[in-house]
Amino acid sequence: MQWINALIQGLLLGGLYALLASGLSLMFGVMRIVNLAHGTFAVLAAYLGLIIVQEFDVSPVIAIIVVVPVMAALGYAVQRGLFNLSLKRGGLSPLLVAFGLAVVLTQGLQEVFSADTQSIPIGALAGESFEIAGDLFIGVFPLITFVIGVLVVLALQVFLSKFALGRAMRAASDDSEAVTLMGIDNKQVYALSTAIAFATVGLAGLLIGMRTQFSPTFGDAILIFAFEAVIIGGLGSLWGTLIGGLVLGCAQTIGAQINPSYGVLAGHLVFLAILAFRPSGLLPKVVSSR
Repeated sequence: MQWINALIQGLLLGGLYALLASGLSLMFGVMRIVNLAHGTFAVLAAYLGLIIVQEFDVSPVIAIIVVVPVMAALGYAVQRGLFNLSLKRGGLSPLLVAFGLAVVLTQGLQEVFSADTQSIPIGALAGESFEIAGDLFIGVFPLITFVIGVLVVLALQVFLSKFALGRAMRAASDDSEAVTLMGIDNKQVYALSTAIAFATVGLAGLLIGMRTQFSPTFGDAILIFAFEAVIIGGLGSLWGTLIGGLVLGCAQTIGAQINPSYGVLAGHLVFLAILAFRPSGLLPKVVSSR
């Protein structure tokens, strides 16, 4: 029964990882940008949510309603002001810009909030659970985060497949020059893609801040988990990101079941094994040559 419980908890954790990694996957899939500041922006969203909940004494739901659009606007501005310029230079420029953003934001958060750990209070919801079988309990909040993660990935996939803007993003990913000839503004498409990616990472950061403690330097760990989920699933594939998040979550909880200190290590070992034996990931996106 303990192993079944570890598997269930891993799936619930994996849904949160999938949500966290979806924005990273979207940015790489559309623009081929590996956003090294991804985790730091998640932490920024968590601190914004903490300020709103504590200073205005409102529900965490209100914090989500406020912070997610703010993060989307920030993503649009970052893409327009920084990433679009770095894409013109090609090579390592976008990677270096993202790295610089991560360093500056981390130091700024540490100056403002200190290195102390914080958590967004969610009241009684933090400890609520229900029994599904003998000695098997599921936490209400972990279940909520899992459902949100799956729904966001599903919504992104439907958006990219069925909506005009989503199809434009896919077209820009496949052949940016041909898209330009068709009258589509690549810069605008890229900016909107990043806005969506930042909205998802903002939501993930808020949920992480409600589920566990965080600090200004917590972004590094978040980035590693998101990156591993994307690599396990396959670069640029949203369905792969979902699978990768679930695999990573299960690996960590099953590893922790063997030994409490093996949780994160087990996730890293699964990541390395897939990287060694299936470098393209479990569900890789087919990328056309340019």
